[in-house]
Amino acid sequence: QVQLVESGGDLVQPGESLRLSCAASGFTLDYYAIGWFRQAPGKEREGVSCISNSDGSTYYADSVKGRFTISSDNAKNTVYLQMNSLKPEDTAVYYCAATPDDLCTPTHSPALVEYDDWGQGTQVTVSS
Repeated sequence: QVQLVESGGDLVQPGESLRLSCAASGFTLDYYAIGWFRQAPGKEREGVSCISNSDGSTYYADSVKGRFTISSDNAKNTVYLQMNSLKPEDTAVYYCAATPDDLCTPTHSPALVEYDDWGQGTQVTVSS
C-alpha cells in the first residue's frame, strides 16, 4: 500500500534552515508527482512546492521562492524540501502528498484535490 512518511520538522530560530524528508513506500517515485503542503493554525492547507519525477519540473509558491528547494532521490524513494532563511510565517505542519498524474509544472500551484495519498505531517516552528 502507498505510504508517505515525513520527518525533519523542528523548532528553529528565524534565519535558520531545515531539511524535510518524505519517504515513500508501496510505489516508486519515478512516475509520480510529489507535493509539499503546509497548514498553519487557523489557516487552510496550502501548496508550497512540488516536483514531477517524470521530467523534473518543479513549482514554488511565491512565499518560498528563492528560499526553499525541492529535490528527489529516486534511489532512496525520498523527496526532500530544503528550507533556508526560515521566517516565523513558515511555522506550520508540513505534509507531503503523491499523485500519479503529471500535474507539477512551474506555473501550476498544487491543489489538495489533485493529490491522492498523504503523509501524517511534520511540525515546523520558527520562533526566537
